[in-house]
Parts: sequence; C-alpha cells; structure tokens
Amino acid sequence: MKVKIIERNILNPSAEIEASKMELTPITDTISKISLFNNTKPNADVILNTIAENSDDINFVYVKKPAGAPATVEQIKKASEADISILALGDCGSCTTWVILDAIKLENNGIPTISICSHKFSTFAHELAKSHGIENLRILEIEHPIAGQSPEQVEIKVKKILPKIKDLLKLHKK
Repeated sequence: MKVKIIERNILNPSAEIEASKMELTPITDTISKISLFNNTKPNADVILNTIAENSDDINFVYVKKPAGAPATVEQIKKASEADISILALGDCGSCTTWVILDAIKLENNGIPTISICSHKFSTFAHELAKSHGIENLRILEIEHPIAGQSPEQVEIKVKKILPKIKDLLKLHKK
C-alpha cells in the first residue's frame, strides 16, 4: 500500500495583532434576566431552549441573527437589556468568528457573556478573543457535531454542560 503524505502550512486568520487589553465584565450575584443570542445555526435554538428550560426563576430576552454576519446595533441593544448574554453557536469558522466578535461587543457594553462553541472550534475561539484583547472571554465547549444531530442528541450534549453554565451564572446559590 502506498500512502502519499502532503504537508501544508495553514494561515491562522486571527494573526497576532497589538490589541488593547480588555477586562472581562463580571457576572453579578443576582441574575434576573438572561439574553439568549441565537445565531440561527442548526440546533442553536435547541441549545438555548434547553438552557432556558433548565433555569428556574429567570426571565429571558430572545435575540436572533444570521450566523454569517455581525449583530446589528439593534440586536446588541436588545441583548444588553439582560444581566448576561449567552451566545450560541460557534461550530464552524465564520459562525465562531461572529459569536466571539458579538460577545466582545456585548462585553464592551458592560454585559457579561458566555459563548458556546463546539470543542472543534474552541481553540480558534480562544485565539480570536485573545487577539482582540480579551483572553479570558467565557467560552464554553459543547461536544461537536451539533448540526445534523436530532434535538434529543443535542439536549444530551447541553445537559453535560449545564452544571458549568449554572456555576458561571452562580445559579446554585439561589
């Protein structure tokens, strides 16, 4: 058997830039409203709805936007009506980019965020956040793949990360 191995260099699109350091917005001890920021990727709604269904005594603001585009000023404003925003879903290059950049916009507005990215794209998400000066952006990994999975399969994956979400939101203290 013959195997042909080709080695290629791949350009990292986040590049090293000099960004001003940005502080992460702290999550308050009292959360009464969460914005669920849906970028309309397949099953992003299942992720966010599962989070909502498993969070007692919380009100939700629902924001929806296209996956391959930045959030509009109006969408950022609507998401900023809450105490924290959870963004989903980064599971490919462009959607991960926009989840992180939208989270950075919200953090700049003083709204703490949790970005949900599949484990295959979380390294890229962290590198992108770091290149924009917010190295410790809250990026939560969910098991890849999400697209092409049944809602029941996605719910199982979400339930695996719910304890981490509740810990970040400090919901266990209520």
